[in-house]
Amino acid sequence: MTKLTILDGGMSRELLRLGAELKQPEWSALALMHTPEIVQKVHEEFIAAGADVVTTNSYALVPFHIGEQRFREDGARLIALSGRLARAAADACKDRKISVAGSLPPIFGSYEPENFDSSTVQHYLKVLVDNLAPHVDLWLGETLSLIAEGEAVRQAVGGTDKPFWISFTLDDTAEREHPEVPKLRSGETVLAAAQWAVQSGAEALLFNCSKPEIMRSAVETASGVIKAAPSSMRIGVYANAFEGEQGDSAANEGLHATRDDLNGDAYSRFACNWVDAGASLVGGCCGIGAAHIHRLKQALT
Repeated sequence: MTKLTILDGGMSRELLRLGAELKQPEWSALALMHTPEIVQKVHEEFIAAGADVVTTNSYALVPFHIGEQRFREDGARLIALSGRLARAAADACKDRKISVAGSLPPIFGSYEPENFDSSTVQHYLKVLVDNLAPHVDLWLGETLSLIAEGEAVRQAVGGTDKPFWISFTLDDTAEREHPEVPKLRSGETVLAAAQWAVQSGAEALLFNCSKPEIMRSAVETASGVIKAAPSSMRIGVYANAFEGEQGDSAANEGLHATRDDLNGDAYSRFACNWVDAGASLVGGCCGIGAAHIHRLKQALT
């Protein structure tokens, strides 16, 4: 059986819990600007909870959030800082190896596949890759809504010597009409995304920032593609705890309510279900904190 790897959880609410200020449009990037010590503290708390991988707080370090001018003038410094903070937290753990994943976000906004611009995406990804590279062990293209975003990440990290993971966000509403056909937020099928991922050379295919209820069908679909290939690519899941359905722009509109029913025990039950379906990388996204990861670690090990 493939070894289970525990991922960290969502950064933003943990930053808020520890006293950082977050507001749109900068969102979690504000913590890097004003209270970077809290960013490192969040990484440390996830590690203490049991995470084997921590992800850099570089998700909001794109013009969509910090603006074109600030990205041009200060983006490289902030991106490098996010890498150093995660690396410092990982290296401070002496009882086991902690890996650092370099977050490569959707450049043109979460849940907004229609804004993807193939003519400029590599310019922005290059700044992220160049400044994270000295600090990270692997690349994580995350919350991607369409296959073209995954391909852009593959191209951007192709010149590095580090493995890459691709994580797609799923359409939370598709399950009502066609629950047997899981889809990305672009409308592309998980089947097509998994087939692309197998050919891409990705070390892992993950699904994140969607409701936990819809993740198993995506894992089962991906698992089928991997077995048929055959491929050694791993599968991962880190769901969110958002209340209700998320619209196309909902991920960018501030702090959303989280579900009262999704405590550590409930989330862990979902995680065990994903592992049963073939996932070996499990963590949490928005609204899933260190306490959830602690309980998830207990349940899975």
